[in-house]
Amino acid sequence: MTSPSSWSFREGDPITAELTVVRRLGGGSAYEAYLAFDEVTYGPVVVKVVRPDQVADEHALRGLAREVEALATVNHPVVVRGLRHELVGARPHVVLEQADGPRLSTLIRRYGPLQPQQYLPLAVDLASALHYLGHVGWVHLDVKPSNVIMGAPARLIDLSVARPVVEAARTTLVGTDAYMAPEQADPERYGAPGPASDVWGLCATVFEAVAGYRAFAGPGHPQLVEDPAELPSRTPREVAGVLMAGLDRTAAHRPAPREVAEALEPVLDRLPAARLGGALKAS
Repeated sequence: MTSPSSWSFREGDPITAELTVVRRLGGGSAYEAYLAFDEVTYGPVVVKVVRPDQVADEHALRGLAREVEALATVNHPVVVRGLRHELVGARPHVVLEQADGPRLSTLIRRYGPLQPQQYLPLAVDLASALHYLGHVGWVHLDVKPSNVIMGAPARLIDLSVARPVVEAARTTLVGTDAYMAPEQADPERYGAPGPASDVWGLCATVFEAVAGYRAFAGPGHPQLVEDPAELPSRTPREVAGVLMAGLDRTAAHRPAPREVAEALEPVLDRLPAARLGGALKAS
């Protein structure tokens, strides 16, 4: 008998004895995500559970174990935290803290471009997280608007494809097409993925927050053959400069996360009543 592809949990259904479903949040090919009430922490959490037809799949279980390792390694205020996990049994899962706030992708879709008072703290927050990832030797590989929760500070979520630097260098086509660095899409031509790939994702994400549209909007991997779209004329010169540098096809030409923050902090400081909103400075 073939197992179903979804647990189809409804509000009030138990995932485990301690975790009760509030609502479904989404999912991918191997996992489903639910907002749940947790009797252990006695509050809302996010539960990422392996789909029923994947619970015996070694690839899916290995991916969940790798995400647990990433969560345990990357302890940073801008990265969502893992609370506990169960890698064996009928419902392998990881319990994550709930990050309050809308996804960046939702804000852009509903309201269009962000204001500088929003996108500058966001960029500094994300740069601080990527600076730390590089410090501990990991690469996120999927920085994009739907993996950013807006708040003070912003939160980077979904470490499902994150890898140690050495392992990331051996990956191909890991990430999301529209936000992939060229070396993620075509390592034979552009070299191995690594920390600079996350800078590309950061700058593609902030570009979209600034402009309200993607830097590369064509099908497939337009970033391999097209230049980035133009930013709106209202974009501060320093912002445009660092975003274009971060979207250089040559990984070695991109700024480090620390340099992104250092370029943008003076622009943020010039804004009326500017503040970092809890962001850790990378300097």
